[in-house]
Amino acid sequence: MPSSKLNVALLPQEIFWGDKEANLRTVEETLAKLHPDTELLVLPETFSTGFPAGDKEDIRSLAEKNSGETIDFLSRMAKLHNLAICGSFIAEVGGSLYNRAFFIEPGGEQTFAEKRHLFTMAGEHKSFSRGYDRLTVRYRGWNITMIVCYDIRFPVWIRNVENEYDVLVAVANWPKVRVDAWNKLLYARAIENECYVLGVDCMGVDNKGFEYDGSSMAIDFKGKSIGVQIESSPLSDNKYDQSANVIYATLDMDKLTAFRTKFPAWQDADKFSIFKD
Repeated sequence: MPSSKLNVALLPQEIFWGDKEANLRTVEETLAKLHPDTELLVLPETFSTGFPAGDKEDIRSLAEKNSGETIDFLSRMAKLHNLAICGSFIAEVGGSLYNRAFFIEPGGEQTFAEKRHLFTMAGEHKSFSRGYDRLTVRYRGWNITMIVCYDIRFPVWIRNVENEYDVLVAVANWPKVRVDAWNKLLYARAIENECYVLGVDCMGVDNKGFEYDGSSMAIDFKGKSIGVQIESSPLSDNKYDQSANVIYATLDMDKLTAFRTKFPAWQDADKFSIFKD
């Protein structure tokens, strides 16, 4: 019988822009020190490369297929540590580029979906093709939906109709200069959808000079922050060791169900359809 609780870990990863080897090493080093009860690790948007801005062909050089280095690595790590791992990466299919969300389970199951809302202010729409389906999985008794960065600004796309999901995962490369909006939107999505929200941003400085401060949080269905950082031993000289940055939270299905029963605002939600233009 599935547990009523889900132990999650959020990694506001410092991304070394364009250095796939270094970024995969970061994840490997972090997993080696992760709390052993963790069942889901959430990584930032395009965690293995950083947000892809610039020439389309330069971006293409970082892209992979689902059977490429990044997903193969994550599949091995998920099996080794008996947990699921999610985030996004740069994918190429039939010559088209996608900012592709992934959810990799320890049993080998893989689920993918493309980012729907491309960030036009950075020219993402000039290099990437948009997606038309949300990533939704059922994992250890929990219904989980996942979106990518700019998607968080569009509540219709994210609307939790008839409680179809219990957890909304949002992964991002959201720069510090606008991070206050990111933080507020995460809380809003949790409250309006009566669900848990896991938001993970990255840290570092990208190839355009934008700074990222790693604003990440776990929020419950009432809009309360529930994530904590566990004190660990001092960081080693290994630059890939980011284990002290990890935010942990335990999600409780019994509490979520009780709140939805006591305060069923979801029953009064408006009906609507989204056109896949």
